[in-house]
Amino acid sequence: MRRMKPGDRIAVETERVGQPEHQGEVLEIIEGPTTVSYRVRWDDGHESVFMPAAGSVRVVEQGATPA
Repeated sequence: MRRMKPGDRIAVETERVGQPEHQGEVLEIIEGPTTVSYRVRWDDGHESVFMPAAGSVRVVEQGATPA
């Protein structure tokens, strides 16, 4: 998975069969000493800090490249 950046739209698989994936926009990258997490505004309007597991997330639309 490529590193996400603010403005990227992501899709996260759900754990339940038949449930639609969650989608949202990456707002902020939060880098710790050994981890990277993301503040995401989900399509239902709530925001959360998200630390994806390997293979659980994909970028569905790339954010705009700064000029």
